[in-house]
Amino acid sequence: MQVAVTIAAAREAALRAGKAGLRVGLVPTMGALHPGHVALIEESRRLTDFTAVSIFVNPTQFGPGEDYDRYPRALAEDLRACEAAGADLVFHPSAEEMYPRGTAAATFVEVPALSRVFEGAIRPTHFRGVATVVLALFEILRPDVAVFGQKDFQQQALLRRMTADLHLATTIVTHPIVREPDGLAMSSRNVYLTPEQRRAALSLHQGLEAARLAVVAGEADADRVRRILRAPIESQKEATLDYAEVVDAETLGKLDHIETGRSAVALVAARFGTTRLIDNVRLTE
Repeated sequence: MQVAVTIAAAREAALRAGKAGLRVGLVPTMGALHPGHVALIEESRRLTDFTAVSIFVNPTQFGPGEDYDRYPRALAEDLRACEAAGADLVFHPSAEEMYPRGTAAATFVEVPALSRVFEGAIRPTHFRGVATVVLALFEILRPDVAVFGQKDFQQQALLRRMTADLHLATTIVTHPIVREPDGLAMSSRNVYLTPEQRRAALSLHQGLEAARLAVVAGEADADRVRRILRAPIESQKEATLDYAEVVDAETLGKLDHIETGRSAVALVAARFGTTRLIDNVRLTE
């Protein structure tokens, strides 16, 4: 496994793989890898011949007062996990390498239609940073396939839109959420939870599963599904709910009615102490 810290070295490694006729896959991460990330690497290996993993805590997707400085960083463990999962290349640049003129003077990419709701409403500059760094990674590595996790549902929807609107050659693949045995979605931020907060955080999955089962049983009124979704979370004194919504899976527009043949998803975000978690479930396919 090759480790590149410069854009030139990462580009050369991916270009060499492409010239050899290999399909290139990319798994963008911010490190602190857990089994959910490993599943993305394994999916890339299944779909392609050469898998690159980026490990970069991107400063432009953190707003003022967010956890950029304390975001978990564990490079040695991450490299071992990448190698064990079969990654061919790890790209681990510095912020100076990715933003040579500094973040204040950087060029940014925006997807307005999907950037200003839900996560974007709470974190106004977040998706601008995500779209910018992912487009940069696509340009550097020119992947045929990029694999993202479903847990960040709005993110993957936005990146699909960016890829389509800018006529990029990369195919976006979304891997299902990887969960702990008790249902909590795996996240690098789970390590921040106290034992009490960890137990309360299970209410996210409980609400989502209750909403899903209600739709399976025939419930089509989106407001009733929202109430079902919210109830377990609002019952937890450790939880502060940011949103619990039922939306169209492509446009993220709020639904009044859940229809057969129209893809719907339930989205939730809540804070447990100072730790903010997101989760989702597809209500229809």
